[in-house]
Amino acid sequence: MTARELDAAGVHDPALRAAYTRCRELNARHGRTYFLATRLLTARQRPAVHALYGFARWADDIVDDLDPALTPEQRAEALAELDGTLLTALRTGRSGHPVIAALADTAARYAIDPRHFTDFMRSMAMDLRVTEYPTLDDLRAYMHGSAAVIGLQVLPVLDTVAPRVEAAPHAAALGVAFQLTNFLRDVGEDLERGRIYLPLDRLAAHGVDRALLLWCRRTGRTDARVRAALRELCETTRGVYREAEPGIGMLHPVSRPCVRTAFVLYRAILERIEAADHAVLHRRAVVPRRRRAAVALGGLAGIAAARARGALTGDLPRVPQRPRRTAEDRGGTRRTPRRDTQRGGVLS
Repeated sequence: MTARELDAAGVHDPALRAAYTRCRELNARHGRTYFLATRLLTARQRPAVHALYGFARWADDIVDDLDPALTPEQRAEALAELDGTLLTALRTGRSGHPVIAALADTAARYAIDPRHFTDFMRSMAMDLRVTEYPTLDDLRAYMHGSAAVIGLQVLPVLDTVAPRVEAAPHAAALGVAFQLTNFLRDVGEDLERGRIYLPLDRLAAHGVDRALLLWCRRTGRTDARVRAALRELCETTRGVYREAEPGIGMLHPVSRPCVRTAFVLYRAILERIEAADHAVLHRRAVVPRRRRAAVALGGLAGIAAARARGALTGDLPRVPQRPRRTAEDRGGTRRTPRRDTQRGGVLS
């Protein structure tokens, strides 16, 4: 995290600045598409987005730690400890945890509904005991916490020109679209972890089961039945992208190029899957670097234009000030924020 970004965001405490920097490092290492897109936000917005995604990656690392010495019980204990630390931090606004400190500060500054974090942790806990999802509705319930709420968390940081309650379902759908794309891209790698993040009923309709997926993974061949199932699920995912897209125009103008860039790059992964005729069990579909660079340059042009308009009209998103802690807050009780979002991410 650069000093300019932290200064613009109003983060001056040295320990808190270090916490935000840690979150940025997590995102730079783990998510090329997300990290590239965040470069298109204003300096004052980037620390908050890094805090939100950094925490999500921290929790995900606990669930997916590849260390074979870790037992399921140890992973569950670590996740429960993180959940307890998170709840305390959201209540008090403070934490000694290197990632949660930044998250708590962001949640307080932007008055993010705590439910979005508890729903996220609930889905992370599911990953420790659920290895497959019988129906699309079952998968959708998981993705509400693992993906839709990420869009809802980020929405206050991005700011909107429409009422937030109208933009929220589209933001939730975008998170779901991104995650469904990941599930399709990573189906082979997930199999190695013993998981299937594709609805079993949709697979079974084409004669596909776990054994056939494992055979494709092992042999490097893609059975025609698997191609048909993945083709249908790609089309389902395209429908979620269509549901999400109107929300981009509801965002503050300076935030639109960032989200549009992420939208285009993630949808391009879906295009690469389709171009490979859905042969993704043994190799990952990747958007070429030149394509990513071209999309990012387009985003830069859009953000420059939006910032120029903002400089003339004075409509840049304000820097949120961290609310003062009341005696009630310090005593461990906090009023529940106004609930102005709703669940989204409806699949078809």
